[in-house]
Order: sequence, then C-alpha cells, then structure tokens
Amino acid sequence: MAWQSLKVETSDAAAERLSDILLDLGALSASIEDADAGTDQEQPIFGEPGEEPPGVWNHSVVSALFDEDADIPALMEEAAQAAGLDLAGRWTVEPLEEADWVRLTQSQFDPIPITRRLWIVPTWHESPDPSAINIALDPGLAFGTGSHPTTRLCLQWLDANLKGGETVLDYGCGSGILAIAALKLGAGRTVGVDIDPQAVLSAKQNAELNRVGGEFYLPNEAPSFQADVVVANILTNPLKVLAPMLAGSARAGGRIVLSGILSTQADEVAAVYGQWFDIDTRREDEGWVCLSGVKKA
Repeated sequence: MAWQSLKVETSDAAAERLSDILLDLGALSASIEDADAGTDQEQPIFGEPGEEPPGVWNHSVVSALFDEDADIPALMEEAAQAAGLDLAGRWTVEPLEEADWVRLTQSQFDPIPITRRLWIVPTWHESPDPSAINIALDPGLAFGTGSHPTTRLCLQWLDANLKGGETVLDYGCGSGILAIAALKLGAGRTVGVDIDPQAVLSAKQNAELNRVGGEFYLPNEAPSFQADVVVANILTNPLKVLAPMLAGSARAGGRIVLSGILSTQADEVAAVYGQWFDIDTRREDEGWVCLSGVKKA
C-alpha cells in the first residue's frame, strides 16, 4: 500500500486548526514542524521550569498522510474554506511508497565511534569493540543518539575531562545519553532534567538498559544541588534564558559544558555565561560549537 505525503506552510496561529481540519478530512496522521528547521531562523520551542511550553513555531509546516486514492486538491480546497485561509501555492504532495520501516530505520543507524574508547551502539548491532565503553542506545522519541555534532562534542568533552566521582547535572537530557555516558565514565551522582515527560521516561529506560543508576526528573521535581559538572546541550536561545539557573547549579570551581550552539552564535553565548564562568574552551564540529569553562569563585 502507498500513501500521499502532504505538506502545508502556515503560521503558528493557523497550524493547530489546520492540522485538526486535515484529520477531520481523513488524514491518517498530522503533525506540526518548524518550517525553518536547520537554518539560522530555526526557532527553539522550550519552556521554563514551572511554565508551559509556549506553543508552536511562528513559521510552521503541517505534515499529513493520506491514502493513495485521496483527492488532495479537492481536500485542500475544503480545508482552506474550513480554516478561512488562502492555501494556494502553499502546499505540496508527493507519493510515499510502502516500506519495511523498522528495517529502513535500523539501516540508518550504525555504531558510532565517539572517541577511541567510547561508542554508541544500537541494540540490533554488536559492538565493534567489546573492550570499549559501549552505550546501548536506539533512536526514539527523545533527542540524543550520538549522531548529531552537538551530542558528539559533549560526549567527547566528558570522555576527556571526567576523572571519576564528579556530580553531574545534565539539563535538557533528552534520551539521557550524556548522563549515561558520564556514569559509564565514572561520574558519581548524575541527575538529568528535561521539560518533556517522554524524554524523562526515555532517559530512565535507557539508563536501565545500560545498567547505570542515573536520576531523571521534570524541572519542578528535580532536586536542588550544585554539581561539579553542568552540561546543557539545548539551543542558543534557551541557553541564554537559562543562564542564571544553570550558573547557580554549578559549584564554585565547577565546570559548565554548553552545546546546541551554531558557530555564529558562540561569542554571544560566551558573553552571557562570562558573568559567572571563565569560558576557556571552544570546540567546533560541522558548524556547531561546544563551549566549556570554570565557575568563578
């Protein structure tokens, strides 16, 4: 069986309404994505502790899946009328052939070498180096598989700098990959925090899979403590907003590790965190930057 994949560009005000209308018109699924993802205009969606996330992106794409025999032009006319929108020229459709999606997805994820002794290994693969520190991790609903440059940069920092026994806070933990790596590299108490309940659940499951004892919480449930190492792999805007809180979570003389930063934004982030930290390291990978520094006394 084949399907039709429909994508409609729209504003944040209309995205959810249009998504609901397409479902009412027979869409098998519908989702909202950032139309500017992967560009300098990419807009992070995040919420602060105690607050609800603010909604959807200003410039959105509504993606919907229809049966292969659906009359998409007629459906779009009906959707435009129901939503009170002019959608002419703002939608595209392409066929989507049937596939073994499990095998197709798995084929895209091979073991990832992070350093000479640290690997990320999907559970359907054998480790290329059984003597290495191997983190078992499958792609899932939470960010962090080791394939993105920002995750690799943070993992490389942890491998190079953890000596053993450090307390670690992983803020924006996603899949829990950084917290799990820290524990496997010898860290002491390690706490992961994320605003997404699915990420917290995923991190707990991944920690159990890797037989490590990390703690994972939503922001309002997280314990208050000052860590030896605070790592935050998020995006530039939330990093700037969260700076006072993250700075307060690091002990004097402790380390901060920041990523999710485009190279063009690194100086801006470094200036914000320079109020509390001596930023002494900047590493770059594929246009993404990892900053780290020591908290001032």
